[in-house]
Amino acid sequence: MVAERKMQPLPPPEHRRALRFVAFLAVSLLAFSCWALVNSRINDAVPDSAALMGDADRMPALAGEEGARRPTPAASAAVPASGGAVRLMSDPVIREPLVRVGGGGDGERSGRCDADTAALRVFVYDLPAEFHFGMLGWDGKGEAAWPDVRDARAAPHYPGGLNLQHSVAYWLALDILSSTLPPGGGSGAAGDSRPCVAVRVTNASLADVFFVPFFASLSYNRHSKIRRGERVNRNRALQAELVKYLARREEWRRWGGKDHLIVPHHPNSMMEARKRLSAAMFVLSDFGRYSPDVANLKKDVIAPYNHVVRSLGDDESPAFDQRPVLAYFQGAIHRKAGGKVRQKLYQLLKGERDVHFTYGSVRQNGIRRATAGMSTSKFCLNIAGDTPSSNRLFDAIVSHCVPVIISDDIELPFEDVLDYSEFCLFVRAADAARKGFLLRLLRGVPRDEWTRMWRRLKEVARHFEYQYPSRPGDAVQMIWGAVARKMHSVKLQLHKRGRFQRTGWES
Repeated sequence: MVAERKMQPLPPPEHRRALRFVAFLAVSLLAFSCWALVNSRINDAVPDSAALMGDADRMPALAGEEGARRPTPAASAAVPASGGAVRLMSDPVIREPLVRVGGGGDGERSGRCDADTAALRVFVYDLPAEFHFGMLGWDGKGEAAWPDVRDARAAPHYPGGLNLQHSVAYWLALDILSSTLPPGGGSGAAGDSRPCVAVRVTNASLADVFFVPFFASLSYNRHSKIRRGERVNRNRALQAELVKYLARREEWRRWGGKDHLIVPHHPNSMMEARKRLSAAMFVLSDFGRYSPDVANLKKDVIAPYNHVVRSLGDDESPAFDQRPVLAYFQGAIHRKAGGKVRQKLYQLLKGERDVHFTYGSVRQNGIRRATAGMSTSKFCLNIAGDTPSSNRLFDAIVSHCVPVIISDDIELPFEDVLDYSEFCLFVRAADAARKGFLLRLLRGVPRDEWTRMWRRLKEVARHFEYQYPSRPGDAVQMIWGAVARKMHSVKLQLHKRGRFQRTGWES
């Protein structure tokens, strides 16, 4: 007979409830872990740009007429950051706010600017003072490689007059040297409210671009004549020394200088060295005195002249009626090559009652007269001279005088993000030289259309102002933004070129 198996007594009710709770908790934790794992993989698969689009949609609209205008789309790109991370950013200098993963906007910064928050990381060569601020009287004695730029009022001053037209390298140098200063130094402190677009890095391996701080335009203006006891002029000697210096640098040799930034803004600057250094990105006023193999729009940046007339600022006058002069031009009339159209226009326009077309220079209060003349004119003629561009265009912009550009080969600063047709008129040289054509065109512009262009001029004028400390959207920040956009394509080509450099590894 089979023995009857004894039944085990059931646990008490309170124990059964505890067991059911433990089982429920274990199942819940398992389900939550599975959900978190799947969600994290989905998020990793979504591009950062998709996340940024959602953030951009939530941005508040800008107030006033500027906000009512359709925003100019900003160029977006990815820039490698330290540690292999990727920073995505919009153009940091046009109307839309800067959007960056893990970073702030392009407005006034509330903290230190560093390599993780800036759009462009810049390594600055510590060249001897004779290449830069030494030309301004800074002796560079002691251990300091650079002047103290913490107080903007105490920074070395650039010479005035026409020297200022090509002072681009000076403003870029001041700005990048101050890029790591903390804000909050008080009135005149360079660290206060500087935009975090470009930042200086001292580790070359972190750099997006290598800045060569040679004041080439000032060197041309000051050192082009041979002095007593010299075999060659100082300007040429400095260029030769610079070429030797860069050729010895590992950073230059790595990519042949393609990730370097040099500023020969004056059309005659760096004549001897420009071909040897042509792999670098140049910051230029135009391409008039460069062969296409040395300088071109694919690799180089066009920067505005620094205007020499006084800026009108916020001009609220009923401008059309307050500007009795239809067209204004004052400058050299007899020019070479492409500038011959000036002579033709002078013959066509010199007798017109509402046109000011005369010879002028900086002598005998020429700048003051130009300031008054442009501010009382509806249109300012920007006519090709010895080179396609001139400072006159930027004088007209800050005078809120609608520019009439008669220069077929001109290249304009920041034209990838600024639509110049909104605030300028473009006339082909052949058409301008036809009798009566230009006057019919200008007199036919309706008051409302001229006023629209005048208002747009007031909006964009800030993009052509050089200042220190720099401000959001000014000329300095516009240039850094343009360099960043160029560097995206440069880095793409360099990285593709390096695909098969590492070979010969053993399996």
